[in-house]
Amino acid sequence: MKALIEIENVTFSYTREPVLRNVSLSVSAEEFLGIVGPNAGGKSTLIKLILGLLEPDTGTIRVLGKSPAGARSRIGYVPQYPTFSRRDFPINVLDTVLMGRLGLTSPIGGYSKNDRNIATGAMQAVEILDIAGRPIGSLSGGQLQRVLIARALACKPEILILDEPTANIDMRVEEDIFGLLEQYNDHMTIIVVSHDIGFISGYVDRVACLNQMLVCHKTDEISGKTIEELYGAPVRMIHHAH
Repeated sequence: MKALIEIENVTFSYTREPVLRNVSLSVSAEEFLGIVGPNAGGKSTLIKLILGLLEPDTGTIRVLGKSPAGARSRIGYVPQYPTFSRRDFPINVLDTVLMGRLGLTSPIGGYSKNDRNIATGAMQAVEILDIAGRPIGSLSGGQLQRVLIARALACKPEILILDEPTANIDMRVEEDIFGLLEQYNDHMTIIVVSHDIGFISGYVDRVACLNQMLVCHKTDEISGKTIEELYGAPVRMIHHAH
């Protein structure tokens, strides 16, 4: 399969100590990739490099044949669970989803009818059309995550990247969200960052284990020893039945 993301020998540091060391990764079209690792292991940093929000100290990154910044409009991004005070944020679900069209529509005159049709389709796909007029401050954690996924889908992305999309929500909602992602994976490359290697292994094609350095495994190659080496401590694997 054609590689949509190519990362070669990337090193990055915020200070003198590298966060990422000689990371290389190739992500194919319509692949479902999971990225796992301990806190401060570099997962969110790697995502920001792919999005072009950061630049590597050494090495190269190509996304859809371009620089990350040049390909950003073709990537949908769902950030980590928002920590801002939503109750004080005066915006409803539809307006939040429409933000996914920013930079893709006319800069004059607001959103077009086509933008609104695309946003409506994204909300329908993630089953939140019935709450389109509700303020986001009134939503549950699961509903808010669906809104953020719809916002990412509204830009009609070729690549969808989600950073801990199911943090702070219950298992039932987590299964619903990953079931939805599995459907989109039929025509979209998906990268998801997660701490729950046992859960995501039921959905993803490969697992990228990242703790400053990166090693990729097929899901059936993941073992308790692999996880202990990644996290540097004994870890229990818990089987999640679907």
